[in-house]
Amino acid sequence: MTERTVADWVEMNDPVIASFRARGGMTGRQHPVILLTTTGARTGLPRVTPLNFLEHDGRISVIASNGGSARDPGWYRNLVAHPQVTIEHARATFHARARTADEPERTRLFDLQAAQMSFFDGYRRRVKARQIPVVVFERID
Repeated sequence: MTERTVADWVEMNDPVIASFRARGGMTGRQHPVILLTTTGARTGLPRVTPLNFLEHDGRISVIASNGGSARDPGWYRNLVAHPQVTIEHARATFHARARTADEPERTRLFDLQAAQMSFFDGYRRRVKARQIPVVVFERID
C-alpha cells in the first residue's frame, strides 16, 4: 500500500467535510462520521478531519488507523501534542479532551467498532509496525 500524502487526505476529506456541514451532520456515507478539529502540533493551526467513530457508554471514540498505514495519522499526533479538541457530531459542536485508551479498554473499543466497520479489522491485520491507537473523547463543556 502506498502511503497517502497530506494533499491526498485533504483532497479526500474536503468534500466529506463540506457535505457534513451542508447536510447538518450527515454525509450520506454508510458509516457515521464526526468532524474532529485539532491544533496542529507544529503549526498551531486548526485542522479538521472527518472520522468514523463509535459512540459507547456516553462517549465517542475513534481508531487512529491512518487507513492501515504503518504511521500514526497526523490528527493523532496533533491531539497528543494538544489534547483539547472540538468535535462536530450531528448538529452539535462541543469541546473535548482526548486521551489514548490503555488496555484492556483499547482492545474492547477497537473490537466494538471493528464489528460495525469491518475495514478496521483489516487494518489491524495489515499493520505490524505499530499498535493502532484508540482515542476516547471526554466532553468538557
